[in-house]
Amino acid sequence: MKYHVVTLGCQMNMSDSERVISVLDEAGYEWTDNEEEAGLIGILACSVRQKAIDKVYSRIHKWNKWKNNKNLVTFISGCILPDDHEKFLKLFDITFQMKDLPELPKMIGSYGVTTPTHLNVGIDPHNENIEDFWNVQPHYQSKFEAFIPIQNGCDKFCTYCAVPYTRGREVSRPSKDIVAEVALLVAQGYKSITLLGQNVNSYGLDKKGEELTFPQLLKEIGELGNRLKKEFWLYFTSPHPRDMTDEVIEVIAEYPVLGKQIHLPMQSGDDKVLMRMNRKHNMEKYRHIVETIRRILPQATLFTDVIVGFTGETEEQFENTRKAFDEFKFNMSYTAIYSPRPGATSHRWVDDVPLEEKKRRLHQLTEDLRKHNLPYNKNLIGQTKRVLVRGEDRKEGYLTSYTEGKLTIRFACNDKSLIGQFADIKITSASDFSLEGELQEVVASCE
Repeated sequence: MKYHVVTLGCQMNMSDSERVISVLDEAGYEWTDNEEEAGLIGILACSVRQKAIDKVYSRIHKWNKWKNNKNLVTFISGCILPDDHEKFLKLFDITFQMKDLPELPKMIGSYGVTTPTHLNVGIDPHNENIEDFWNVQPHYQSKFEAFIPIQNGCDKFCTYCAVPYTRGREVSRPSKDIVAEVALLVAQGYKSITLLGQNVNSYGLDKKGEELTFPQLLKEIGELGNRLKKEFWLYFTSPHPRDMTDEVIEVIAEYPVLGKQIHLPMQSGDDKVLMRMNRKHNMEKYRHIVETIRRILPQATLFTDVIVGFTGETEEQFENTRKAFDEFKFNMSYTAIYSPRPGATSHRWVDDVPLEEKKRRLHQLTEDLRKHNLPYNKNLIGQTKRVLVRGEDRKEGYLTSYTEGKLTIRFACNDKSLIGQFADIKITSASDFSLEGELQEVVASCE
């Protein structure tokens, strides 16, 4: 039987899908890119945004119509709120929590029969048996970039966030397994590896005295890189400012394989909004972290996450976020319009910022980001940067790549053998969100 899997949401869901594909391949199913010819279709959903849930309903209504003309089995898993999960029970043949993934082939074999998995609506807050899921060998979607889950769940309970209700409480994966997976990937020639978690820098805190802390885990991987003497970049996402320590930054500075790029979600530049969000950090704390990064890792790029139009956000409070952009001069911001999600605390509050105003604020922050990015990028003109070539660019005859700091650079070249390899690029021109350059290594034919 042929199968197809649709993945929505963040990098964590993308990583989860690699294990889903591995389990189905091992069970003898055959992947197809064309969902119309599949007899088994699954979706990894995301309850964090309403737009992603709307996409689920659109897909399943289409698939259920196909059942009038063909045999088709559907399943759903991923990052799903209990209320959404209960609704999906009536629409999908199989629903399951990701920790139960190893049992998926059995579920498919007996679909239509009421099973304990179907009856267990909601999320196990303790993430029991999650190690069975982690032990599944993933089917990596790239031959040079990989994502490694290091924990599951979250204990922070930000008022806007559904993750504690979709993935349960924080559980850390054994560090020996994480380091072993990194070592295997590096041996196989992977060049970019990202550690994933809802709050990576609280890694190990659920197993105090039994497990490494996050900086200790980074140090282990840094030492591994020194021993292997192979070139690769290791990143992590997402950290939480509350648990971000100077030690993490110091370890990154010490080891060449630890990528000099920090993704530090701010969410708002106003202390009162941060309190309503239950972020458990204030701007003074955030400022200290950024100052430490600038002092210890001056070459590092800084990325962030921001929510505009959170419940009760005034124009003055939004202006404080703009001031933070002026102060920190982020290289990239993933800015989102606030949307209430059932199950999250803020869903009970009045969503009192009009949609048009939210869109205006989103546009304003994008323009602020452009303003700060352009002079930064122009200062790079003439410099030669080490890059990882990622694929063909939208501009014909060009390849695209990113620097260690994850800044995008395209360059004229038709030699696709460079994809997945490191190269040196001299930057020749710059815009607000991208760079252009010339290949310096004489290892390819770019004619």
